Amino acid sequence: MVLCGAGLSASSGLPTFRGMGGHWRKYEVMELATFEAFKKNPVRVWQFYTYRRKEALNAKPNKAHYALAELARRKNCITVSQNVDGLSPRANHPDDKIFHIHGSLFTLRCESCDYAEPNLDDPVKPELAIPEDENAPLPDLSPEALPRCPSCEMLLRPGVVWFYEDPPQDDVKAVEDWMDLGRIDLFLVIGTSSSVDPAAKYSTMARDKGARVAVFNINRDDEPVGGMRKKDWFFKGDAAVLLPELLRSVVGEIDEDGAIVKPPSNPNNQ
Repeated sequence: MVLCGAGLSASSGLPTFRGMGGHWRKYEVMELATFEAFKKNPVRVWQFYTYRRKEALNAKPNKAHYALAELARRKNCITVSQNVDGLSPRANHPDDKIFHIHGSLFTLRCESCDYAEPNLDDPVKPELAIPEDENAPLPDLSPEALPRCPSCEMLLRPGVVWFYEDPPQDDVKAVEDWMDLGRIDLFLVIGTSSSVDPAAKYSTMARDKGARVAVFNINRDDEPVGGMRKKDWFFKGDAAVLLPELLRSVVGEIDEDGAIVKPPSNPNNQ
C-alpha cells in the first residue's frame, strides 16, 4: 500500500504549500484553500486555483509517478494519493488502483447541487487568465465572470478537498475495504507528513495488518503518526530518485518518459 503527498511531485516542479512559504503572491494559502475563503472572495480563490492548474498542466510526471504506476500493474498494490495535480493519472496509473482522497484540480464541482465535470481547459474561462509577471496586478473581476453550473446556475468550485472539509467518503470506504481483505506486507509513505486524517491513521492500520513501513521524504522530521519503529525504513531524499531505484528489481528501469528501458531483474520478488 502506498500513501503519497505533495513531495512525490516536487521533482516535477510543483511546490508544496510548505515550499510556497505559505503564501501565493501576497495572500496566505490558508486564506485561499477553504470554503469560507471561497464564499468570501470566490474570484481570488479561482485565480489561485487557475495558477495551480496551469502549473500542474505544465509539469510532467517524474520517474516516481511512473514507478508507482508500474508497481500497481504488477502487484496487488493500491495508492492513496493526497495530490490534486493529476500527474499520477497522466503517468497511466491504473484508475482502479488509486484513490484521490483530496480530489482533483481538474474536476469542477457545483457548490449547490451534485453536478461535477472533468475539465482540462487552461484557463477554465478566458477572463481567469493569470499574468505571467508575478508583480503584475491580478485582474479585477466580477463573480459573474466565474464558471457556473449548467444545471442550477450556481458557482462552480475547484474539485479539491479544502482545509476543514471531509474527503470523499466512497474513496475512504474503498481504501478501508481493501485493507480489510488480508495481510499487508509493505506500506510506503512518500512525500507527506501523513498528519491529517484519514491519512494519519493508515500507517497504524497497515501495521495492524502486518506491514513494515518505508518512508521517503526530504525532511527527517516527517514521520508517520506514532513515529518510526525498529524494523521501519526512512529514505531521506528525492522520491523521484530513490523510489525508481529501490523498485527497479520489480518494475524495471524506467526512463524520464515512463518507458521501461530494462526489464525487472526479479519481477516475482515478494
